[in-house]
Amino acid sequence: MCNKLFYPAIFHKAEEGGFWISFPDFPECLTQGDSLINAIDMGIDAASGWILGELEAGNDFPMASKPEDVEYDEGSFINLLVFDINAYYT
Repeated sequence: MCNKLFYPAIFHKAEEGGFWISFPDFPECLTQGDSLINAIDMGIDAASGWILGELEAGNDFPMASKPEDVEYDEGSFINLLVFDINAYYT
């Protein structure tokens, strides 16, 4: 298994401040953070947990979308998050 996985995350500005994150490749995986740094950390934890759940269920996880193919709303932005899956799955 590879050590690092890269997936696009869409960062949306939250009305109450901070950001909420969605993942085009992980259905229903959402998280939020009160700052950009906190949102990135929360995004990595949430998506790593989603991937781990798939692996524990005996499923494969999806290939990452190409960032240029991901659609998002105006005012949002995309960033690649890096997941060290070996830190969660050993």
